Amino acid sequence: MEDNTMDFQNTDLRGGSLQISTEVIGKIARCAALEIDGVAEVSCGRQNKKLKDLLEASSIQSPVVVEMRDGTANITLNLMMSFGTRIPAVAEKVQENVKNAVQNMTNVTVSRVNLVIAGLAETTAAEQ
Repeated sequence: MEDNTMDFQNTDLRGGSLQISTEVIGKIARCAALEIDGVAEVSCGRQNKKLKDLLEASSIQSPVVVEMRDGTANITLNLMMSFGTRIPAVAEKVQENVKNAVQNMTNVTVSRVNLVIAGLAETTAAEQ
């Protein structure tokens, strides 16, 4: 997550306030996406391991981006799909699951769940 993203603040609690960071919303979205069959990983694509570690450490590109606007969340996920998956059908399930998980766990309204299919994960002989 970018450092300049704003935290969501819920002031409707008795006795105080609640702040949920966009990083937490992003982790919920990531886990919800991985629950759907056909999603191999939440990633910007296959890269050299050392390059991938360097990019993640410097936060150049995150596989999950959460933007808060007017109290609602726009979520973008970069996904690797399993080879042979019907991408449009799986994408709809991912969008629904992510939206429901974030809204149920945080009470944050999700206006959009954008998906970028960054690649396909090939199945190995052991998985077949």
